[in-house]
Amino acid sequence: MNQSFESEDRTRYQTVYAKSWGSAAAPTAGLHFTDPLLKTIRKKGIQTATVTLHIGLDTFQPIRSEKIQDHVMHREWFQVSEETASQINATRAKGGRIIAVGTTVTRVLETVTQPEGRIQATEGETGLFITPGYRFKGIDALITNFHLPKSTLLVLLSAFAGEDALRSVYREAIAQRYRFYSYGDAMFVV
Repeated sequence: MNQSFESEDRTRYQTVYAKSWGSAAAPTAGLHFTDPLLKTIRKKGIQTATVTLHIGLDTFQPIRSEKIQDHVMHREWFQVSEETASQINATRAKGGRIIAVGTTVTRVLETVTQPEGRIQATEGETGLFITPGYRFKGIDALITNFHLPKSTLLVLLSAFAGEDALRSVYREAIAQRYRFYSYGDAMFVV
């Protein structure tokens, strides 16, 4: 492989807010954020909070079972700090929206959200497989990349946005030649 490409990829394939080693892959929805963009977001009064994710290689594995419910979801390690939980809970209490950046963040927040909607600080693994019919309680919107067919990520998006709406968005993305996958274009799903 080209040496300069490898060096550039090591720099590009990392979020600007990454702090801990351990992830097998970058949470790719976060690749869209730059320090200047985060500064602009914060100037507009939008708060940000972080969770620690260790994305697993299974994220990239397609669903191979004929029935979605037969698929065994991979597990990914996470940590939600007391500070992050408090910040999210305060935002929710004031009527603010919780916007997840990425499908793994979505899975984590849905895992740690109690039935009444409060986020609990904790660390552990999530094996939550979000499929159509799932009732979201932890997030209100989602920023994510365009995902590949037969992926658990696409199934999660279908559960959040609805299958018909998602098909329409993907038809438009294909028609407009949007980029898919890790370095792909992003979408904001409400």
